[in-house]
Amino acid sequence: MPLSHPPKIAFVASNAPNAQEALGALTARYGQHAPEDAEVICALGGDGFMLGTLHRHGDLGLPVFGMKLGSVGFLMNQYQADGLVDRLHAAERSELKPLEMEALTESGMRHRFLAYNEVSLLRQTRQAAHLEISLNDQVRLEELVCDGILVATPAGSTAYNFSAMGPILPLGSSVIALTPIAPFRPRRWRGAILRADTRVMLRVLDPYKRPVSVTADSHEVRDVVEVRIVESQSHTVKLLFDPAHNLDDRILNEQFVI
Repeated sequence: MPLSHPPKIAFVASNAPNAQEALGALTARYGQHAPEDAEVICALGGDGFMLGTLHRHGDLGLPVFGMKLGSVGFLMNQYQADGLVDRLHAAERSELKPLEMEALTESGMRHRFLAYNEVSLLRQTRQAAHLEISLNDQVRLEELVCDGILVATPAGSTAYNFSAMGPILPLGSSVIALTPIAPFRPRRWRGAILRADTRVMLRVLDPYKRPVSVTADSHEVRDVVEVRIVESQSHTVKLLFDPAHNLDDRILNEQFVI
């Protein structure tokens, strides 16, 4: 749905001093609406704050326009107070589907979270993790000895996944990345690119001697024995980007940085 002119904007900001200063200046200039009454959310901060904004307000179905006022801003536009209304109307939309993660712990508790970047399993002690990997209920790797493993969305493929030598995925490619973290055995396995609708199940083979935690974006669960991951079919968020710096171009540019 097109935005009105001027649109009803809900400004949200991180606690960083420069973000709070920008929040005051922008609300004085463009007004302020509660997210529930707005047409668009403008997030001021870094990528971490953007992810938090998506988790807090994603169910509203509003497009989100981020402006970088933090240390990392891959999901953000450049900060500029002037011309915001025109930028919002000219912005290009990128649709993101998060991952749905369900983790079962040693105590029998089940935890469910969304992840817009990645779901990552990590060893909790000096002992390497021993993991079994199943895809669509079929065991594909009986034992992976590693520091951990992650499943990344296209939007998250340039973050932790890329640091772990995983592939960068184009938006709209309908694939996800399965990337091991410091794999020891099998030595030649470096991960896989999967269809986005693949049901991934990661089972911890020795949870008592070799405990493992799982993190979905910023939500951590410790002492897990089994983690199931699938792309969400009921949650979608829309990010807005300046045409000269849209997310597709950023992902493409990352693949040519030397």
